[in-house]
Amino acid sequence: MSIYDVTSRSIYLRWPKFSGASSYRVTASAVNIVGHSLLAHFSDVTLKGTLTSLIPNTIYAIQAEAIDKNRIVLAETQVLQSTAPDIPVIDHAYSKLSNSITVEWKAVPGATGYLLTAQDGDSFIETIVTNSPGTVTGLKPATLYRITIRSINSGGKSLPSPFRKAKTVLAAPVLSVSSPSCDSIAVSWKAVYMAAGFSVSLMRSDGLGRMLKENTTNSSWIFTNLDPGTLYTIKAYAWNVNGIPGDDFIYNQRKSPNTPADVQVAFNSGALRAIVSWMPTEGALIYSVTAYSGFLKLKCNTSSASCVVPSLQCGSEYYVSVTAYNDAGSSKPTDAVSFKTIPCAPVNLSIEEDEPGRLLVSWSSVNFGHYYVVFVKSDDGLEVHCNTSHTQCRFQSDCGFTYFISVFAYNKAGQSPLGDVFNYTTAPCCPSDVSAAFVSSDTVHVTWAPVRGAELYETRAVGWSGAVLCNDTATACTLAALQCDAQYNITVYSFSEARGSNTSCASKYVATAPCSPEIKNISKESLSVISVHWQSDNEEATYIVTARGEAGLWHCTSSGNSCALVNLPCGSAFAVSAIATSPAGQSLPSYSVPLETAPCCPNELRLTQVTQSETNISWSVGMGAQTYETILESPKGQAKCHTLHNYCLLGCIMCGINYTVSLKAISETGLTSSCTYQGYSSGACCPSGVKLYRLGNNSIRVYWQASDETINYNTDLRGSKGNFTCSPSPGLSHCDITGVPCGDVYMVVVSPVTDQQPKLTFCPKKNYSVTCSGSSVGMVIYRGRSNAEQDI
Repeated sequence: MSIYDVTSRSIYLRWPKFSGASSYRVTASAVNIVGHSLLAHFSDVTLKGTLTSLIPNTIYAIQAEAIDKNRIVLAETQVLQSTAPDIPVIDHAYSKLSNSITVEWKAVPGATGYLLTAQDGDSFIETIVTNSPGTVTGLKPATLYRITIRSINSGGKSLPSPFRKAKTVLAAPVLSVSSPSCDSIAVSWKAVYMAAGFSVSLMRSDGLGRMLKENTTNSSWIFTNLDPGTLYTIKAYAWNVNGIPGDDFIYNQRKSPNTPADVQVAFNSGALRAIVSWMPTEGALIYSVTAYSGFLKLKCNTSSASCVVPSLQCGSEYYVSVTAYNDAGSSKPTDAVSFKTIPCAPVNLSIEEDEPGRLLVSWSSVNFGHYYVVFVKSDDGLEVHCNTSHTQCRFQSDCGFTYFISVFAYNKAGQSPLGDVFNYTTAPCCPSDVSAAFVSSDTVHVTWAPVRGAELYETRAVGWSGAVLCNDTATACTLAALQCDAQYNITVYSFSEARGSNTSCASKYVATAPCSPEIKNISKESLSVISVHWQSDNEEATYIVTARGEAGLWHCTSSGNSCALVNLPCGSAFAVSAIATSPAGQSLPSYSVPLETAPCCPNELRLTQVTQSETNISWSVGMGAQTYETILESPKGQAKCHTLHNYCLLGCIMCGINYTVSLKAISETGLTSSCTYQGYSSGACCPSGVKLYRLGNNSIRVYWQASDETINYNTDLRGSKGNFTCSPSPGLSHCDITGVPCGDVYMVVVSPVTDQQPKLTFCPKKNYSVTCSGSSVGMVIYRGRSNAEQDI
């Protein structure tokens, strides 16, 4: 059984059909009221029922029973359900706003809420409230609604109350406000539905003064004689034919401000800007300052009572006015206030030395300049000045000084900006403390003390072969390409770009170092002695020859034209040069001549026999060698190899032969060192014709053809079932091996054995199949050579 609706005095039930039931009985008993119950019977085809005449806001125990035709109860169920509160009664329904209606009623016992409904034709709006009064919102202006209310609790909702009619008030007019003049406000609005007239009022927003109110049927009104710059509050509403007012529309409007008063201008000469101030006017939000001079106009805006006008021009007269603004408009501009700026910096400066030791400074006059001050500062820090109303001044000057000259103009506003700073340099003095030091046979380094006023120095060296010049701003100069072993007259002159040079400076005589020798020949006197020959035209000089390389330095000295370098190491490269020395100095080195000694022989050499006809030879690196040539030589022939590496594989080696071993170490330039080493004997020859034969008693005979009857041989037989070795007596060419298991493949190899050499590993290996005949050795079948890399 389930409950699908509840009202104040009714409960609506439904249940599913029960098999075998011929009727249904429903009993409702009030839980908290003694003696109040209700009984209802329903046929077997009825699956819904309504319990009526119940008490509002009361909890009932509801029992439903399914009864068969014999009046026996087949099944039963019970639920608790509360009825809704009683139906409320509306006392008042009225509208204060155009989109809502407020309802008042007496509280209903047991109600936890109320459902308000406003209906306009087929449309309705519902709102749930908790108590009286309640308001339905979202309504249309000037519209008649039917208002009902229902009480609510946890059990359900009551039936709607008897309706009351209520009409929403008119909508507020939407205002458009403007200020046609500084003392008036114009208000206009659009028509409002169902409006019979309008009421418009105005008063100061700060509450001062009286309120102005007008009723009209028009759609506009103008208020006059208002205070400038004042914020006014405007309120308007419409009323209907019954005089009932509608919603209010409130708008704040400010009047345009009065003209600012008491404009003051303070000029800042250093920053070329003016600070403009004034008395603030009521209602002004922004002030705009305009400064104009001719066609130039500057502006600044501010919300305070002062403003800075930047970027003024020197030598100008400006006119300044101030205008006040707010959102209603602007005031009239103030009367213009004028002021003059500082003069501009003087131009067309000229400086000349009209007589020795005196400078004349002149310039052009400037607009608004009342007098001038000239500042002259020398590069030693001393500064002098002169005041004049004319356009020139004279100053004392000294040679070798640079003067920095600036001119300022003045008026009541202040000093002009800094203009161009001019400099004037007098003729420089001669350099002093001149010294000359040779850095090579044809180069001398000249230094001197700096002199005042010099921007450039020229150093001149004059000799019998001509003159050499050097120009530099530093107090040092290097004269190169001088004639070696010669006498020169050296003079240093000072220059300035403005005044030229001082040519009265003294000279200094110097002698140059010897000329560089020229190496003509280098010859090899013996294995470790090298003779060096050179040519030179110096009158008196001592010569030093140096061989320089990675191995170190070697020297020899002579006053003639040759000397010998001894004990030079092999495999080394040297650069050989020579210098000449004398009391005047040391010459530049001669051009280097390359010298290479023959490469060194390798200290170690190793030979390893790889196969019967191949031998690997390796050696240590020989200093200075690029390639190597190795030779193994015997009466029966030789084997040779030429390689870049320090190893080589020599072929065509004959077994059992003694060889002589030699090596040539060859340098990159072809110098060769021949090296000899201890002799080498190749290994004994491997036997040929190795064969296997079957013997009785599981024995195998290995037969071969000996290469030398004096050599002993060793035989190895290896298989998966065992390994066997035998060494026959000298001179025999066969060997018998007993106890050989049949049914296996054996590898056999026969190698010569000598006292001087280890057992050879490169003799050929052969494979044989040894079959079984019963439990004894059967046939022996040759299977070919073995490729196994296996030590025997």
